[in-house]
Amino acid sequence: MMEGEVERAVAILKTGGLVAFPTETVYGLGADADNPDAVRRIFAAKGRLPGRALSVHLGPLSDFSQWAAWDDRAQALARRFWPGPLTIILLRTSRVHDVVTGGRDTVGLRVSSHPLCVALLHAFGGGVAAPSANRSGHVSPTTAAHVRAELGDAVDLILDGGACPVGVESTVLTLAEERPRILRIGAAPVEAIREVLDDVIVPETGAQARYAPRTPLRVLPAAVLTEAAAEVGGPVAVVSPARVHGAEVHWVRAPDGAEAWARDLYGILRDLDRGAFQAILVAEVPRGGLWDAVADRLHAAGHGRGQNG
Repeated sequence: MMEGEVERAVAILKTGGLVAFPTETVYGLGADADNPDAVRRIFAAKGRLPGRALSVHLGPLSDFSQWAAWDDRAQALARRFWPGPLTIILLRTSRVHDVVTGGRDTVGLRVSSHPLCVALLHAFGGGVAAPSANRSGHVSPTTAAHVRAELGDAVDLILDGGACPVGVESTVLTLAEERPRILRIGAAPVEAIREVLDDVIVPETGAQARYAPRTPLRVLPAAVLTEAAAEVGGPVAVVSPARVHGAEVHWVRAPDGAEAWARDLYGILRDLDRGAFQAILVAEVPRGGLWDAVADRLHAAGHGRGQNG
C-alpha cells in the first residue's frame, strides 16, 4: 500500500505538485527543487514570504556535489550525521534556483533517516525543496493530522509515516562562512558536532521568535510556577514535572526525559493552543545534548508569534 503511495507522490512531484512527507524531525512540504514554479507553490501554500531559503532534501546515495561546493568538512559531517537531523549549508552550484535559496549564494542540504522519506527520494531520483509543512509562523507538524489541519487542500498528497520519532527540527550548520556556525540548535547535538568541527560557533538559545503557539507562552523555573499561574488571573495551562495546583490551572505532566520532550513538544503546544487559556507556563528544562534543542524551541516560542517554516 505505501509503495503505491510513494509512486503516486513521485508522479505528483514530477508534474509540479506538492507532497507532504515525514522526516525523523518534523513533516516537510516538498516540491521538485529543479522546478521553480513548483517551489513557488510552497510559499503560497504556507503563506510564507518570498525570499526565504528552503533546504533541499536528498537521498543518502545522492551526488551532493551537484548541488553544493562539497568539501572535506562537509564529508566528515555527512559521515557522522547522515542520514540524520543535520542540515549543512554550503555554497550552491548553478543547478540550484534562486527561488530555493532566496537569491543567496548558499544552499542547505538535508538527508533524512526516516524510511518513508528515504524511499520517496530514492524513487524520485532528484532533490526535493522542503520547509516544514505548516503555515508560516505556526507550530511545526509532527503528524500527518497536523499537516492536514494546517494546510488542507493546498497539499496534493500527504504521505502518512506516523508520528515523527525525534520531533524537533534538524540542527542547521553553515560552512559558507569564515568559521563553521550553527544557525539553529536542533536534534544533532552541539557536543557531537564539536567532535567533528572543534571551532564551530554556537548561537544563544531561543534568540529568535519561532515555533510559537498563538497563546502567550513563558518558560519559568519550576519553583515559581504556582505563583506565576495565580498572577495570570484566568485559565492557565502549566507544563511541569510536578503537579501545580490552582482553581484555574490545567496541569500537564511534562514528558519524562529529553527524547520524550522533543518528540511530544509540538503536540503538547498544539493541544494547549486549542484551549481557552490566557497563557501557557512551562517549567525550565535541563541543558546539554537534545535538551538544548528542547530549550531552544521553548524559549523561541516564548518570544511570541514566530517566523519558522
